[in-house]
Amino acid sequence: MSVLLTGGSGYIGSVVLRTLVERGHDVIALVRSDEKAQAVSAAGARPVVGDITDLDLLLNLVVDADGIIHTASPGDATNAAVDSGVVETVIRGLAGRDTPYVHSGGIWVFGPGADLTEQTPQVPLGISAWRVDIEQRLRDSPVHSTIVAPGVVYGDGRSIPTELIGDGVVRLVGDGSQHWTTVHLDDVALLYVLALEAGAADEYYLGVSGENPTVRSLGEAVARGRGWEVVPETASEARDRFGEAYGDALLLDQQATGAHARESLGWTPSAPSLLTELESGSYAP
Repeated sequence: MSVLLTGGSGYIGSVVLRTLVERGHDVIALVRSDEKAQAVSAAGARPVVGDITDLDLLLNLVVDADGIIHTASPGDATNAAVDSGVVETVIRGLAGRDTPYVHSGGIWVFGPGADLTEQTPQVPLGISAWRVDIEQRLRDSPVHSTIVAPGVVYGDGRSIPTELIGDGVVRLVGDGSQHWTTVHLDDVALLYVLALEAGAADEYYLGVSGENPTVRSLGEAVARGRGWEVVPETASEARDRFGEAYGDALLLDQQATGAHARESLGWTPSAPSLLTELESGSYAP
């Protein structure tokens, strides 16, 4: 399958690219610079240098693709505009076709919950509220779409878990009693690819492994590997430290199993847990 991939040089997208290539797909990666083009080319993709906001370029790539995975994210105030432009272009370019499209969501749209599923009513925080209308627009369209909503993604010593690794001390986010619903980078990348290959007409998957540690247990795992002190803080202090929007997201108490993806796609998360990674894996000193 000829697959158009956005974000192919990013944290999740680079592993999606690797997984696509390993499974025999021909990957066309839209990247923003010659440097990124060299990186995706070395990983086995055919790069196209351009900006994802160039919707004429994007439309041409969409029309030529057999499948599309969108993982690009500016990570700033332009997130909503970028995703909106991508979805509108995909709807336009795939009119009358059954080409599969996989769109990136996020677990934070569901708010707090001890047993989150794909059917849980969404109660989005400010940091993720923009996703809701865009995703609904996609799901209301005739596009054969799947939304993958990853939990707290970890692996390669990067991403959100690094917030717990300071200098000589582990500062919890709040008191650490909240659960984070987690997924390893390699496992969630495979989920994207399985979803693309399934080509459902309207599907939604929580990209979570079923491991839901408390932030305190994660902090203690960091401390065991370094001999550091674990220091809690108030919720107000966490919001001051991270900003209100991001702080509220990190304070969310969320648990989920990811059972739907297992049952529907045969997805089997197999990577080490985040607790293991913090103590003896990619985050270990």
